[in-house]
Amino acid sequence: MMSVGVVTAFLSSSAPPSWFMYSIAFWGWVMLGVMGIGGFFMFRKFLKVLPKADGKSKLDWQNYWVEKSRPLWTDDSKAFLNELVQPVPGPFRDIAKHSIAAEIGKIAVESGATEVTRDHCIKGYIVATPKRDYKFLVDFLQKKNIDYTPYQHLLNK
Repeated sequence: MMSVGVVTAFLSSSAPPSWFMYSIAFWGWVMLGVMGIGGFFMFRKFLKVLPKADGKSKLDWQNYWVEKSRPLWTDDSKAFLNELVQPVPGPFRDIAKHSIAAEIGKIAVESGATEVTRDHCIKGYIVATPKRDYKFLVDFLQKKNIDYTPYQHLLNK
């Protein structure tokens, strides 16, 4: 059993124990790191909302092309787009799908197509995604036995 003197010294100490102070400092740094990461993604979203020289933001243009091409989408092209965005993590999948669909719609409308085809989907995916995602696309097309040589010039940019 602890002596009364030790307990009295512990309770009458004016400073908290050092382990407690270290844990506060540790969690403070963790919170700063998490807030920094969150702020980074919020700032990226903010930049997309800022208007460009034409007066419309990147999100405005995405919404425009999605709405303009909405009647052109078939069930087959929607299903193909869903397969293309499957590897995107769940929380980001809807946003990625919207961005890619906007680019696909833009390509389809500007080419004067009557419906969105797999060709439009592949071209739009390549244009809308960063180069690091091309490996997945090539693997996916090979698995589905789809010839991707017509898109090689887009993949090599």
